Amino acid sequence: MLLALLWQAPLCWAQATSPAVQGPQNQWLYKVTPSYYQTTQEAGATDVNVRANVDNHAVWIGQYDQANTFHQTRVGYEYTYTTGWGQMVPSLQGASGGFVGGSLNAQWGQSTYLIAGWGRTNLRPYYNLNFDPNDAITLGVGSWLTPEHQVALWRTQDDRTHTGQQVTHLAWRYHLPDRKRLTLDAASKSGRGDPDSDVVKGHSLGLTWDWSRYFVRMAWDQKVNFSDQNQKRVSLGWHY
Repeated sequence: MLLALLWQAPLCWAQATSPAVQGPQNQWLYKVTPSYYQTTQEAGATDVNVRANVDNHAVWIGQYDQANTFHQTRVGYEYTYTTGWGQMVPSLQGASGGFVGGSLNAQWGQSTYLIAGWGRTNLRPYYNLNFDPNDAITLGVGSWLTPEHQVALWRTQDDRTHTGQQVTHLAWRYHLPDRKRLTLDAASKSGRGDPDSDVVKGHSLGLTWDWSRYFVRMAWDQKVNFSDQNQKRVSLGWHY
């Protein structure tokens, strides 16, 4: 996906952070998310991400480690610009090994809204924890069906590397009293890992449960990052 948050969904979901993180102006708020990734025929991997928000600004730092395979540190920044018509979020990200990327995401509308995004990288080595194409465009639509139920449909599609990668998401979010929330994200994908490889097709399903200052997220992903491997993921997190 377009280099945004750790779960890294489009703007309507990325900006609708946990019900517990809203705070007074000029107050820093933090989120810590450790994750574990179990991939078929590969060693397990871990990631720890720390995110800090103040007003419209957000910064983060993360560390990904897969034993005897790949290690990478990343940092990022984003700014949320809110107007009467919606939101616009530019972001920048860098990682060890010389990786640099950026994105621009927008949401147009309120109760029913359009979703658009565009991302670019310098194509240096990077383990993609968003699991969607990075050099890509995103288009979609979302709606608040009721004050409790939010749905969104969007597609992120490669427009640079000639891999034909595309991922279509259908997400549902159910807001409950006492800062509780349930989010379900189902996706279908197709494309090549590189221009010379065969096309792969797969599906993924993610489930997130927020309560108070804590959350847990689980996901199952076929052909993760357009490889031949399947992956299970679990993340725990808390806000303070």
